[in-house]
Amino acid sequence: MYTSMGLSSLLTLLSHLLFIAISFRLLTAVRFDKFLRPNHVGESRLLLLFIAIALGYLVSSFFLSALEASRTLPYLLRSNL
Repeated sequence: MYTSMGLSSLLTLLSHLLFIAISFRLLTAVRFDKFLRPNHVGESRLLLLFIAIALGYLVSSFFLSALEASRTLPYLLRSNL
C-alpha cells in the first residue's frame, strides 16, 4: 500500500516538474519584456517563471486526471456486466 502511494506521489511530482519545464521552455519564445516597462528584465523573467508554473501545473493535473480516469474505466465496464 505504501509503495503504491509512494509511486503515485513520485509520478505526480515528476509530472509537475516535467510539464513546468516544458512550459518554461515554450514560453521563452514570448517576449514578456515587450509588455513591461523598459529595464525590468528581472520582473519579466519572474513573470515567465510564474506563468510556466501555473501552465505546467494545469497541464500536469489534466494529464494525471486523464491517466487516473483511464486506469479506473475498466471498473465501470466490469460492474455493468
